[in-house]
Amino acid sequence: MISIENLSVEFGGFTLLNDISFVLNKNERVALVGKNGAGKSTLLKIIAGLRRPTQGKVSYPKEISIGYLPQQMQLNNTLTVKEEAALAFDHLQKMEKELEKLHLQLAQRTDYTSEAYQHIIQRSADLQELLLISGINNFEAEIEKTLTGLGFSREDFDRPTKEFSGGWRMRIELAKILLQSPDVLLLDEPTNHLDIESIQWLENFLTTHANAVILVSHDRAFLDTVTSRTLSIVCGKIYDYKVSYSQYVELHAKRREQQFRAYENQQKQIQKTEEFIERFRYKPTKSNQVQSRIKQLEKIDIIEIDEVDNSHLNLKFPPASRSGSFPLTIENVSKSYGEHVVFADVNMTIHRGEKVAFVGKNGAGKSTLVKCIMNEIDYHGNLKLGHNVKIGYFAQNQAQLLNENLTVFETIDQVATGDIRTKIRDILGAFMFGGEASDKKVKTLSGGERSRLAMIRLLLEPVNLLILDEPTNHLDMASKEVLKKAISEFDGTAIIVSHDRDFLNGLITKVYEFGEKKVTEHLGGIYDFLAKKKLDNLQQLETSLNTSPVRTEDKTNDRKRENKLSYQEQKERNRQIRKLEKELQETEDKITSMEEKLSSIETELITPEGASNATLVQSYIDLKNKITASMNIWERLALEIEKLQNNQ
Repeated sequence: MISIENLSVEFGGFTLLNDISFVLNKNERVALVGKNGAGKSTLLKIIAGLRRPTQGKVSYPKEISIGYLPQQMQLNNTLTVKEEAALAFDHLQKMEKELEKLHLQLAQRTDYTSEAYQHIIQRSADLQELLLISGINNFEAEIEKTLTGLGFSREDFDRPTKEFSGGWRMRIELAKILLQSPDVLLLDEPTNHLDIESIQWLENFLTTHANAVILVSHDRAFLDTVTSRTLSIVCGKIYDYKVSYSQYVELHAKRREQQFRAYENQQKQIQKTEEFIERFRYKPTKSNQVQSRIKQLEKIDIIEIDEVDNSHLNLKFPPASRSGSFPLTIENVSKSYGEHVVFADVNMTIHRGEKVAFVGKNGAGKSTLVKCIMNEIDYHGNLKLGHNVKIGYFAQNQAQLLNENLTVFETIDQVATGDIRTKIRDILGAFMFGGEASDKKVKTLSGGERSRLAMIRLLLEPVNLLILDEPTNHLDMASKEVLKKAISEFDGTAIIVSHDRDFLNGLITKVYEFGEKKVTEHLGGIYDFLAKKKLDNLQQLETSLNTSPVRTEDKTNDRKRENKLSYQEQKERNRQIRKLEKELQETEDKITSMEEKLSSIETELITPEGASNATLVQSYIDLKNKITASMNIWERLALEIEKLQNNQ
């Protein structure tokens, strides 16, 4: 499908990509991984045709369409959200206007037997077929479904794009690309500004609707769900693993271990050869052997070992004074902006040593409650910090408070104390500030680099209550592992606002869900919470089927009920399945009948008389829409049956 052949990229004598080759096949979903700066984004831009390689080429058939989502993009500020998303169908709307002009010509012309008239009929028939295949009559519904899936409310559809932040504007661009249904999707960090629900929607879309995909992401769970092949860029070269990301990590570790053993053996052999040469260099009787060994050394290709991952660095928060038993108590806290209620009557008690997550859709109030805790905004209700609480707070605007005239090293050296000062360069390397990057001035850093630097500062300050608002957005996987390990070993209390499931997994023991103007407590880890949300959806499904779901506040009984249904419940479940299966079969028969009728109309439409018959064309369109609607019903019924069967 797409072939990359002997591709190299050089910058002023530095080789970023060195003679790499691989093939992307149809329907493959590939993870492109490597350290920040390894060349992942550059490679995507080359495949998308936005930049040229130093040498090599990218080959693919002319009819292949490519959709590319960069990390940064520009949108038209004069359009609304829905209008911007509709640009995905701009080519179809142009075809529709051309078809209208052709129909007008057919109505006005009388030279029915001329070659020009026949050409218009043929072009008209071709356009009708293309438009029907492309779903021109259903594109508004597709736009609304995609925007909703990515977290937009219907009230957002008619708002100008200029009113939205960079993260939300990225979602609009992502919606446009997904709606175009390209043959190849190139996505560069698509989850950075998505909440958990939107990420799950995108996962489902990519696994069920997308064609070929190349994906750059630091979200391990996202990669594992979507991809089944991993391309790893290491030291300018590319390595191809036909496995998911987690399996790749294991194989890569084994590969590096084998490389290291081979490297050690080679070094021993080189040392022995050099010792032989040095020992007999001046003995005439050994001159031939010495020259032979010298030539052997010259021919040796030194074995390279893949880049060292600094994620093993043992970074700990400095010890801090002990806080009271309840670092944070919230009672009936509400926050509104005018008539807009963000949340109301929030209650929570966080115990010393707990690590909890705030999750929910963007705009549901997670960061707003954090600002209430930090006393940055006013609110109603009681919010109390416990005895001797010292907060370490990380937010995106934290990076703006750094001294721009200091270097990266000086910024950290200011707060580092004790033995940690001897490890500053190791710490900076673990967070992608290795080598010369540590001597950069803060004012020359990008927004993402500043955020990472602010995170390192926080790691070195003695605090007992951590509040982290989206701490992983600008971290690669190695850096995230360093941070996760540091937080898990932190003996204080932590509140983490994040959409990164892999980061939260094994780190937190309680989830606070924000949504529908309230905050709900869920005991357990992040995957316990996600599993429970799926159960909640099932309960809603049962309600729609006119059954009464059994509710209980006892979580232990809930789990038992999940694992083992009573005889009466099983009987009711089987009855629902049989009813749905009957509806499914009836819908399938209806679709078959309509498709036969559609085929008959298509036979008429390819004739000149049929192509100019407006009534017949409209009948075709109406029938096509009915089939689409019936297919949606069929898919819903099949999904409901599957869910019921999986929960028996």
